[in-house]
Amino acid sequence: MWFIVGLTLVSLLIDLPSQIQLKFLKIDKTFQRPAINLALGRFHFQRDLEIKKGIDLAGGTHLVFQADMAGIKQEDKKAALESAAENIQRRVDLFGVSEAIVQTSKLGEEYRLIVELPGVEETSQAIDLIGQTAQLDFKELTPEATAAASLTDFLSTDLTGKDLARSQVQFDPNTGEPVVSLKFSDEGAKKFSEITGRNLGRPVAIFLDELPVTIPQVKEQITTGEAVITGEFTLEQAKKLSVQLNAGALPVPIKVIEQRNIGATLGIQSIQKSVRAGLIGLLMVILFMAAYYGRLGILADLGLVIYGMITLALYKLIPVTLTLPGVAGFLLSVGMAVDSNILIFERMKEEMRVGKTRLLAMELGFGRAWDSIRDANVCTLITCFILFNPFDWSFLNTSGMVRGFALTLGLGVLLSLFTGIVVTRTILRTFSRSEAKR
Repeated sequence: MWFIVGLTLVSLLIDLPSQIQLKFLKIDKTFQRPAINLALGRFHFQRDLEIKKGIDLAGGTHLVFQADMAGIKQEDKKAALESAAENIQRRVDLFGVSEAIVQTSKLGEEYRLIVELPGVEETSQAIDLIGQTAQLDFKELTPEATAAASLTDFLSTDLTGKDLARSQVQFDPNTGEPVVSLKFSDEGAKKFSEITGRNLGRPVAIFLDELPVTIPQVKEQITTGEAVITGEFTLEQAKKLSVQLNAGALPVPIKVIEQRNIGATLGIQSIQKSVRAGLIGLLMVILFMAAYYGRLGILADLGLVIYGMITLALYKLIPVTLTLPGVAGFLLSVGMAVDSNILIFERMKEEMRVGKTRLLAMELGFGRAWDSIRDANVCTLITCFILFNPFDWSFLNTSGMVRGFALTLGLGVLLSLFTGIVVTRTILRTFSRSEAKR
């Protein structure tokens, strides 16, 4: 019980607005809720604990780019599109747009990139920034540079992205750690040999769009045209570095074919109507449970309130970018959250009708209703998995809006299992035992 109380209080603290103004008699103070900023070695967890809104709620711009694959080999087109998407994501982050969505799409023989920029109304600068082809450049230190050299001390060489044939993730045969391999064209191999020959023991920086991607140290002259970048990479870091390098090695020109602005007014109206509908639905569920099941229903309502608080806290911690379909998924999960309680309470009634005591009927009700609760929720979770399509299978949905609905519904189902079986059960046990002692 104390775990549930503690979890509820932590969720309440996370759910509170970032600023709370207290005005009472002569008291006039504003309290600022701190953000989360944890660092432990390589692990860094930072959250501002604000609800992230999608483009349909915050307003913004929806852009569709078409990628020109004329100069890309057929087997490289998918990697080229992913590299272009990674490059656009990096540029959007530099532009300062939070919670932007960048997706790839293939329509027949056309390769497209879909970019959503929440909160951006002046799009001309963003389009100019996004629409550039990635520029990969290898740079070396100036001869007079010291050990305390800065990025301005690096000068461009004549080795660029057009000389890099491919970058991919491999694994060191000795340590098993992920590394990033580079393979140059014949002309690029000659240039790279000269650069590594004159920079032994010195760093050679790799820049993408004038920003450093990595600055490896040259250990020996490389004449084969194949190199390996080592470091204490995680697999995800190695994959990201490889994609960034390929963004310049497989340059894909893109052009805007669709631009659509979404006003913030639509988002405000959608939120207001959704919140109103959610409150009405929640109130109806609470009244029904209290009226039909009495004391048991009131305790179930308490579990439902705790469910809502934990859900909102989880949205802020992950964080989940809420779209209008995502809000619909949450509202649907609220109604489903009481399903398990109804099954349990009906089983309890059946056990009490055959002469079982209230405490025994409660335990049997939870145990015997579990199979039905499990099967129903597993079916819903399978549907959510298909709609969310986490592996980006081309034959399934790839829409961000549908994925938002699947994510909030799936999280809601998992949390409803926890609150229905653990939270409500613990509350019922606590109150039933207190009554039994009287």
